[in-house]
Amino acid sequence: MRAAVLHEIGQDKLEVFDDVEAVGFGPGKVRIRVRATGLCHSDLSAMSGVLPQPAPFVPGHEGAGEILEVGEGVSHLRAGDRVVVCWLPSCGSCPACKRGQTELCLAGFMNAGTPNFKRPGGDVFGFAGTGTFTEEVVVDAGCAVPIPDDVPFDIAALIGCGVTTGLGAALNTAGLQAGSSVAVIGCGGVGISVIQGARLQGAAEIVAVDPVVSRREAAVRFGATRAVAPDELADAKQQITAGEGFDYVFEVVGKSATARTAYDNTRRGGTLVVVGAGAMDDFLQLNMFELFFDEKRILPSMYGGGDVLRSYERTIALWRAGRIDLAGLITHRVPFAGINEALDQMRTGTALRTCIEM
Repeated sequence: MRAAVLHEIGQDKLEVFDDVEAVGFGPGKVRIRVRATGLCHSDLSAMSGVLPQPAPFVPGHEGAGEILEVGEGVSHLRAGDRVVVCWLPSCGSCPACKRGQTELCLAGFMNAGTPNFKRPGGDVFGFAGTGTFTEEVVVDAGCAVPIPDDVPFDIAALIGCGVTTGLGAALNTAGLQAGSSVAVIGCGGVGISVIQGARLQGAAEIVAVDPVVSRREAAVRFGATRAVAPDELADAKQQITAGEGFDYVFEVVGKSATARTAYDNTRRGGTLVVVGAGAMDDFLQLNMFELFFDEKRILPSMYGGGDVLRSYERTIALWRAGRIDLAGLITHRVPFAGINEALDQMRTGTALRTCIEM
């Protein structure tokens, strides 16, 4: 079967092979035919080494498809079921799951060190224990979440990561209050989803901050009340909050520099939500006095900061009701053979989300 493989961390191009085999099928596992997959910035971060991932590997973790085969002991799925791939499944029994913090379950991460593909030259890993830049993938049954028949595969793929992460940051993590002022730094697919979440919660002012003109224009279409370049944020802060700072600031880039900017633009007593996934050697510097004196809440948001399955259900309900726009997030579509074109679209910021049609 075909799959896109990165040979070594640091390379910027994928190579599409047709001699890749999905392995590991057995009890508790399912085999999925991938029908659509989105390209998330985390895929680029894994390719560059910002996020830890053994290589060679098949990127992709934002996918949807249909079940081809179920292993022994899998009773809630059957061949033909339509599913979204969940890269962070919960085991239900670890301390985090028992506390209701299923997004902190480490079961999914344990899968990342086990190869789930192979080629004639040896084992190949799947990014985050999945790897959806492929025609078929074998994953734990918990990674396959059934979806209703009316949800298209491309929409379902977005729910698998970017939309769940962004909406959840606003709805779950921040606890955003109606009438509040909001700034969102970084307006790709996840940032736009944060904006839609802030709009749902009744934010009075939503300022989108991004260096790419097309993304700023998109942010306004999706609910931002104003969109500015990074060097215009100070003026927006002054005009909207009289210099005090925003009630909520979302950092959706994953860099200490933008996190520091987010902190500086959060009002005293306000809330900074860190959504972007950054590098282990990129340190955010804060002094002890400002932490004490400003009393700003700093809230990391992992995969939307809530129960993943409930978040999926909520997103589908909001989409059906017309309260959020998911189709509009897909600005580009490319065939599988053009996957490196999709990578370039993400790097340059020309795409909110590119759908790779399998």
